[in-house]
Amino acid sequence: MPLTTQAMKSFRDRAGLGLLCLSAGLALSASAQSDSMDTFGGDPDSSKFVLIPPDAPDWTRHFRIGAMVALNINADFKTKGTFNISGNNAANGIYDDGYVRKDDTGNAGGLTSFWGYNHASQYDSGANTLTMHGASSYATSGSASSDGSAFPGFEMAYGDNIWYWKHARVGWEFGFGLLPININQNSTMPATISQTAYTFGTGSTVVPGPGYQGGSSGEGPLISDNPKTSTSTTDGSVTSSRELDVMLYTFRLGPTFYWDLNEYVGMQLGAGPAFGIVSGSYRFKDIITTSTGSTKNAGSFDFTDLTYGGYVNGTLLYHIINDADLYFGAQYMPMSNASFGGGGHTGQLNLGGQLYLSAGINWPF
Repeated sequence: MPLTTQAMKSFRDRAGLGLLCLSAGLALSASAQSDSMDTFGGDPDSSKFVLIPPDAPDWTRHFRIGAMVALNINADFKTKGTFNISGNNAANGIYDDGYVRKDDTGNAGGLTSFWGYNHASQYDSGANTLTMHGASSYATSGSASSDGSAFPGFEMAYGDNIWYWKHARVGWEFGFGLLPININQNSTMPATISQTAYTFGTGSTVVPGPGYQGGSSGEGPLISDNPKTSTSTTDGSVTSSRELDVMLYTFRLGPTFYWDLNEYVGMQLGAGPAFGIVSGSYRFKDIITTSTGSTKNAGSFDFTDLTYGGYVNGTLLYHIINDADLYFGAQYMPMSNASFGGGGHTGQLNLGGQLYLSAGINWPF
């Protein structure tokens, strides 16, 4: 039966209403999808600054580990005071320029065959005496510096991103560095040396030439084992060999700015406060030289010091696969100097201009 004009009009009205509802639904769905995309990782042309959800399926957190090389680290050394000398053992007959010791007979008759000397000036043929010398202490004052070389070390860092904007992310990073440092320095300084002369009688013994070294058998040229002593001061020099052997532990925490340059390359910048712990030892070996000979003196001490400062760094990342990057970085970390001292030996490890170059693997997750 044919539709009336009024029925056809009613049908058209219902169809129009249905299309309108469908269009509205699609528009709302598209709007919701757009809003969802803008929440994170959506339109790269958007100017919105978006908070990254903690469970976002993107490269928001990262851990990196690698090797580093430190440059521009050096040390200053100072020596001042009066130092006892441990190099000779006059009580047991060992001197700077020879020895007079107890032989196998127990020095029967107050004479010994167990002796030797170094220089012709020690023997006075007119007085029939042989003189040994033993330096007991020295006083000196001086300073020296040493430029360190490139020091290899190790670093690692963990960080997260908090905000997303176009191709950029803003977050934070905590870093740790481990750096062995060994600096050696040699210098010669003038010194005033306290010296004791030990004069032994030779009697009628024919004294062999300088460089003679007698044995302990009790046979051979014999000299008295009971010296006369006198103490005096003389000018000389001290040649010092110093070694600073420490471990530097660095810690840093600060904000980061990350930018994807293209599909494969990203860049990260960071800055913030830093502090370090310097722990290790200082060792020295001195050679004290006078006109009559030389002797040695050595010592060491351990120390720990806290340093602080800041850092600024830049890192270039190459995305080799979805969950791994190669990274190359440079970091400037000026910090306060680490001081050390003990027994008249002082100095400092200069960390005010340290520069780090690093490379390794970065894992985003």
